[in-house]
Amino acid sequence: MTVVLEVARKLRWYVRELTGEAKWDDYVAECAAFGEQPMSRRQFERRRDQEREQLPGGRCC
Repeated sequence: MTVVLEVARKLRWYVRELTGEAKWDDYVAECAAFGEQPMSRRQFERRRDQEREQLPGGRCC
């Protein structure tokens, strides 16, 4: 049973990192560390999308 839970935790971590879900948690933790008020989740996602469009990186088009 313990092995199954450990595999589930690792799989959850991997999926959150792969989808970018963990970036929101990192952002909120960083704001808390500096005593800043974080932007809304919607604003955060919108800004992230804009940055991806402006800096395509490895995309071909």
